[in-house]
Amino acid sequence: MAALALAVSFGSISCKKKVSDAELQTQATTVVTANPNASVEVKDGTAHLSGTFADQASKDAMIASLKAIPGVKDVMDMATVAAPVETVSAVDPAVQQKVTDAVKDFPSVKVEVINGELTLTGNVSPEQARKIKMSVDALKAGKVNYNYTVK
Repeated sequence: MAALALAVSFGSISCKKKVSDAELQTQATTVVTANPNASVEVKDGTAHLSGTFADQASKDAMIASLKAIPGVKDVMDMATVAAPVETVSAVDPAVQQKVTDAVKDFPSVKVEVINGELTLTGNVSPEQARKIKMSVDALKAGKVNYNYTVK
């Protein structure tokens, strides 16, 4: 009788299906495709998450989704959160104002910041172009694009 009970218990233990790393990898990869900047590798039932996430909340949600997969024992978090990008003009507003003041006598000329650089646009005569260039160069404003049309 004891031998029969022992045989049944071993049979029931061996019938319990262990999920393979390959199967877990397939499921985990399906979950991680929600973030194209992330990847996952499953080894010994542990999901290793790497890549970059836009914010901490999306990273935490991904970790929770991976932990919810039946058979995943743990999630190793090797992912990062992207730093916020601040857009700062490369041109000092004070310098821009000085250049604007220098060309105030030339109403057809506009001072703008284009692609982070100080740019002059408009229509001027050759004489006006020389005067503007001398005035702006005297300010030592750094790189200035003279994109005006000389007529």
